[in-house]
Amino acid sequence: MFNGTETMIRLHQFRHEMSPLLRLAVPIVLGEVGWMSMNFVDIAMIGRVGPTPLAAVSLGSAVFVVFAIVCEGMLLGTDSLISQEFGAGRVAECFRTLWAGAQLSLPLGLICALMVAASGWLLPSLGIAPEIVRQTKPFLIAMACGLPALMGFVAMRVFLQGTHRVKVVAFAMVSANIVNFVGNYALIYGHFGLPALGATGSGISTTLSRFYMVCVLLSYLAWRSRHENWQLLSYAGKLYFDRIARIVRLGAPAAAQIALEVGVFSASTLAAGRLGAIAVSGHQIAMSLVSLTFMVPLGVAQATSVRVGNAIGRRDAEAANVSGWSGLALSASFMSCSAIVLWTLPLPIVHIFTREPEVVKVGVSLLAIAAAFQFFDGVQVTAIGALRGSGNTRIAMIADIVGWWLVGLPLGAWLCFAQRWGVRGLWFGLSAGLISIGCLLAVAWRRRVKWLRRELVAESAMSSGAAPANPNS
Repeated sequence: MFNGTETMIRLHQFRHEMSPLLRLAVPIVLGEVGWMSMNFVDIAMIGRVGPTPLAAVSLGSAVFVVFAIVCEGMLLGTDSLISQEFGAGRVAECFRTLWAGAQLSLPLGLICALMVAASGWLLPSLGIAPEIVRQTKPFLIAMACGLPALMGFVAMRVFLQGTHRVKVVAFAMVSANIVNFVGNYALIYGHFGLPALGATGSGISTTLSRFYMVCVLLSYLAWRSRHENWQLLSYAGKLYFDRIARIVRLGAPAAAQIALEVGVFSASTLAAGRLGAIAVSGHQIAMSLVSLTFMVPLGVAQATSVRVGNAIGRRDAEAANVSGWSGLALSASFMSCSAIVLWTLPLPIVHIFTREPEVVKVGVSLLAIAAAFQFFDGVQVTAIGALRGSGNTRIAMIADIVGWWLVGLPLGAWLCFAQRWGVRGLWFGLSAGLISIGCLLAVAWRRRVKWLRRELVAESAMSSGAAPANPNS
């Protein structure tokens, strides 16, 4: 009887939570889809030029994304801080955290840009074909020029998402695709009197679109500050070293977790590069598709992180619990539908990118494997978002070490090279790792909720007017 009543209450709570979660998640999802669509468009447009430029953009993007995601991960420490401060009604603290994130983003972006530009010279030592390396180097230099702008955009985006102003972020990301498409058309193929630069043109176009996104958010923040009397510039005259230190303490494990995840996919792309242009092209097409479907649960995960953080800022552990599980249910449902599409329609999907028979064959075989892990991919990323909103960024890092680097990559490399399964072996190994991570993180969120309940109840018992506890302890 008790269990039945508890289930009815829980379902009622889920229904109540879904509306605000979707209002927050839909614009973020649109933004993330717009973000990923840039890479989708890049791959589709460069794929028309030939397998070698496609391989160059694929490898260059795999290298670039490692550095970019590590930088972005460091700034994700602002996520839980801003969402909890906003939930507690401390809006001025949100402004200070915004500036702290901006102060951290510029040096991070500059350092990583130099590393991206220099990384092209390491590719020959990895056994990458010389003709691919020749086109990858200038592509990486072009992409590196946009990294500081990308980090500034991330700092502003996290602030706007944490304070529930997400429509402008979606607009910036989606409209940037128009800038990127026109730039690709002009610079890849040589239209409007411009030279045909191939892979390098794709990198320049992407960089221009990122500067455009920064301009959109800067303009919006200036407008909001003027019309709502935020006085953002009054917070700019101070270096927030203590707040930056808090962001780094939260962001470093998040950055490590993202680097572990992105690193394993970049390593798999480099491994596929050793198998030749056909293998790496088919691999990148499949990777682009699963990355595109991943943007939906990634957006849900960010909304879930904000909702969980807002609840903890209000000192409401039960609301945090419902927000977390609602996000997990939403992501798992979407990714189950995605799995059906990838399983039943692989050929027409791959034909969006290329008609090369050998590349199509590889891409179709990989999408069948991708369908098997879609559900778990949605679960793991949303659990990470819920945990991050609660202030815990360490468990995801541990789960990724186990799932990706102890299970997925070793198994994939063994199947690929020792068992001669080729690129399909890499994907079987990565699938096994991803499934294990999804299971580990779902259990971790369940345990985190129990911890939050104990801590917040104890805090309330001690003093109803006490300062909020640090959920990282």
